[in-house]
Amino acid sequence: MKNLPQRTCIGCNSQKNKNELIRIVKNKDGVISIDRTGKANGRGAYICDNPECLEKAVKSKRLERTFEMKIPDEIYENLRGVIIDK
Repeated sequence: MKNLPQRTCIGCNSQKNKNELIRIVKNKDGVISIDRTGKANGRGAYICDNPECLEKAVKSKRLERTFEMKIPDEIYENLRGVIIDK
């Protein structure tokens, strides 16, 4: 049986299989986007498919610390849309 890579959610700090989490990526130009494939180049952060985890990450500014930059509100809105739609 093949081991699946584990990643830590930036909201709740729990470790889960990589394919169970949503990846947010910052490319070398500083553009932040949601990576649905999990293979885009750049620095990645992972979050559970749970609105509570997203709100914890927003409140603690965890994403801003991970990417070392101010995160535009539209990124959070896109994440809310992705998490709620699933």
